[in-house]
Amino acid sequence: MTAMSPIARGFHRRRQEPAENAGRVPPGQYVTKDFPVLSAGPTPHTALDRWSFSIGRSGRQKTWNWAEFRALPSQDVTVDIHCVTKWTKFDTAWQGVSVDTLLDLAGHDGPFAMAHCDGGYTTNLPVADLTGGKAWVAYAYDGQPLAPEHGGPARLLVPHLYFWKSAKWVRSLELRDTNDPGFWENYGYHIYGDPWREQRYAGD
Repeated sequence: MTAMSPIARGFHRRRQEPAENAGRVPPGQYVTKDFPVLSAGPTPHTALDRWSFSIGRSGRQKTWNWAEFRALPSQDVTVDIHCVTKWTKFDTAWQGVSVDTLLDLAGHDGPFAMAHCDGGYTTNLPVADLTGGKAWVAYAYDGQPLAPEHGGPARLLVPHLYFWKSAKWVRSLELRDTNDPGFWENYGYHIYGDPWREQRYAGD
């Protein structure tokens, strides 16, 4: 996959946010009604009859095909999302399967996870940030099937972290004992990515 950074250190876009947005907009962010599309490479288009999702340790993963995955208990989720390129979007509406549910069904646990996606993208996350009702594998947005440009047929949704952690086109969560960097993390992005602490780059 070709390295294409969606943000440069010289990127600045400051706006004075209304007072009613206080407490919802992390430092350095501005609110948009748009849903910008940013990707590290071409948009994959995976047919649903060839799609699957797996979770667990390498070699010991639980796997569902599309029909099996869609039959799992789902949740409707409305959350604010925050992109590292400094936009924030309020009240985004999703439907998906909680990672808590997937881990319970898989019967596996571990301190860290690596998300693997169509197109070769990866990103790392602590399992503590995927559990406790904080993360989903989402397949619908705003009442419609998730569009490919936004990560469809399914993407990871981890709204309390910068949105590059909500990996598009996710196909597996590999549980690990070590917090190994993923794609953007290897190119200098922060290993964790908390928008409230402005953890955009390594060292922030």
